Amino acid sequence: MLMLLLVENSEGVISASNYLVGLGSYDITGPAADINMMGFAKMYQTTSGIHSRLRARTFIVAEPQGKRVVFVNIDACMASQIVTIKVLERLKARYGNLYTKDNVAITATHTHAGPGGYLQYFVYIVTSFGFVRQSFDALVDGIEQSIIQAHDNLRPGSIYVNKAELLDAGVNRSPSAYLNNPAEERSRYKYDVDKDMTLLKFVDDKWGPVGSFNWFATHGTSMSRTNRLISGDNKGAAARFMEDWFDQDSSVRKPSDAFKAKENPPRVSNIIPFVHENHCEFQELNASSQSSSSKPATRFMSLARRVRSAVRQVDRPAFVSAFCQNNGGDVSPNLLGAFCIDTGSPCDFNHSTCGGKNALCFGRGPGPDEFESTRIIGDRQFKKAVELFNTASEQLKGKVDYRHTYVDFSKLEVTISKQGGGNKVVKTCPAAMGFSFAAGTTDGPGSFDFKQGDVKGNAFWRWLFSLLKKPNQEQVNCQHPKPILLNTGEVKQPYDWSPAILPVQILRIGQLVILSVPGEVTTMAGRRLRDAVQTVLTTEASKEFDGNFHVVIAGLTNAYSQYVTTFEEYQIQRYEGASTLYGPHTLNAYIQEFKKLAVALISGQSVQSGPGPPDLLDKQIGLLPPVLMDATPPGVKFGHIKTDIPNNSTFKRGDNVIVVFWSASPRNDLMTECTFALVEILEGKDTWVPAYDDDDFCLRFIWSRPAKLCPISHATIEWRIPETAASGVYRISHFGSAKSLLGSIKPFTGSSSAFVVT
Repeated sequence: MLMLLLVENSEGVISASNYLVGLGSYDITGPAADINMMGFAKMYQTTSGIHSRLRARTFIVAEPQGKRVVFVNIDACMASQIVTIKVLERLKARYGNLYTKDNVAITATHTHAGPGGYLQYFVYIVTSFGFVRQSFDALVDGIEQSIIQAHDNLRPGSIYVNKAELLDAGVNRSPSAYLNNPAEERSRYKYDVDKDMTLLKFVDDKWGPVGSFNWFATHGTSMSRTNRLISGDNKGAAARFMEDWFDQDSSVRKPSDAFKAKENPPRVSNIIPFVHENHCEFQELNASSQSSSSKPATRFMSLARRVRSAVRQVDRPAFVSAFCQNNGGDVSPNLLGAFCIDTGSPCDFNHSTCGGKNALCFGRGPGPDEFESTRIIGDRQFKKAVELFNTASEQLKGKVDYRHTYVDFSKLEVTISKQGGGNKVVKTCPAAMGFSFAAGTTDGPGSFDFKQGDVKGNAFWRWLFSLLKKPNQEQVNCQHPKPILLNTGEVKQPYDWSPAILPVQILRIGQLVILSVPGEVTTMAGRRLRDAVQTVLTTEASKEFDGNFHVVIAGLTNAYSQYVTTFEEYQIQRYEGASTLYGPHTLNAYIQEFKKLAVALISGQSVQSGPGPPDLLDKQIGLLPPVLMDATPPGVKFGHIKTDIPNNSTFKRGDNVIVVFWSASPRNDLMTECTFALVEILEGKDTWVPAYDDDDFCLRFIWSRPAKLCPISHATIEWRIPETAASGVYRISHFGSAKSLLGSIKPFTGSSSAFVVT
């Protein structure tokens, strides 16, 4: 013991911490070409470049001699049951029984701008032409690597929790359904969406702050259904802003300092000494810096030159900040409301239509375009997170624990209260989608003549979809008043269309309790679920923390089963109600099962594992054509400039610099933890230093080709110069890999002419 104390003292660490804490982060961007995006279910919306990279961010918290929990937040539309299954298999092979289904949670931000095709149930991969192995592998690999990083970074540390309201980052997109909840219940709440952000601050005993995770309810739909650039949407933007803010100057921790920049956040000044304002000197350097011709490249070259590789201390754990989803099922980031694009008038309140047409009703704002709206909503979450991070003082103390079970939601008996007293038993139903599911939402309306709030249906569509599987009368009665459009729970060809068996999980870290829900929970549904669990915790643990637990909902976790509304919202059959798969008692089923887990958690009881979900990986069908080959016109090489910057050009901050390269399919090399695009600044006479890459909000990598199957393609790189960019000489570079007709893949790179920023 004396020797151990001496070793600790020699390292400057005397830990009074209750926990071991480790964080990790890894690239999960996936294929940036040709893949249908997951979320809006529009077949034309395929990936064609990168607005921002997607990441898996992980924290692990462990008692030194006890239990541990793993929480992974992925920039994806939702968690996938088959992804979770395969990640757990890899963790078992690597760590034995240290990390299992019981103590690992994988949740998603709900961006609608990521590659699809990674879920195992058929209905969710129709628009992606089936299963996309590249999307799936990028997720499984990245999640595993982020967990490995977090495991390797485990050190004594402390965790602090903080909570406050964020008022201007979400509105209710289905207010007519919300208003059907009891008036007495609604009167207990000031808003028709939850405004609370709950944040955890992780502090390493040696290194100080190493990360933060927060939960806040708003949809990842600031980027629209016409966008084709991979993007983490508003939560991905917020995470990038906060991580870069911390890296910018670890000695500065005042919110006022973080908010001074007009563009969030700068890093160039940390990479190189500030370049003096000497325009003549810049022009001389510019003249001596010629455009580099296309040349072979390696992924190592790209990796070594990435911006964040240059900024980060080698021996210090990277700061990881995750912005997680909460009960945001009916919460839209399009703050200005829904308007008709033909007249500019507000949409119909009950049905979100314009002259009876669903497709004309869209949510707006807050920015003039989707990129600015993404930045604004991301910036607001970032600023609130910084405020909570800097003022967090309540330390988590107590047990690390968890409970997990699988539940068959297609036939679950649920005990509910009867009006006038007493109880009755009801049942959930096999999964089914209502007519209003096809209507979409004001964030992304559907097609044809579907509309929200439809409790009758349409004879033609009913007949057409009954050819798949006509619901029997028992199913019709069970799902009432939902008119069934797709009876997905009873369709088994070519394999299961919807899940029946779902994971239900509680994680506990001291006085924080996380409810892992495999679906999108609406505002009031989330309030009821939290209150029910809080009541159990308060009753069962009256002597611990005075029952003062922080309960957060992690929606879209471990699997995906669409929506969870209240019984009253279900009656209105807007999009969320029509997408509540297991009938009107779905929420009560979740409340019942989570209360059981909460009782077991607090009392130390074990729970039954339940029936395991199917592993359908070997049954998957993928019809997406592969990349056959890439080509360039005669006399042109991959990486050559198609449209360059004029010689001796000078730009100002706020200008948009555009370069076009002859390129190849991004599917040949995903550039994981690398970059397709790079802005470099000249240091001295001949040293180019990375300044911005394709994970920066100001830099866009746009891939295109003249025709669908054409082997010739272009990479357009747009850099909107931030207000905080250092003056100096810059160039823009592009990295990629080309596939020959024989199947070999060779990397390439090219750079633009140099230009001056003043």
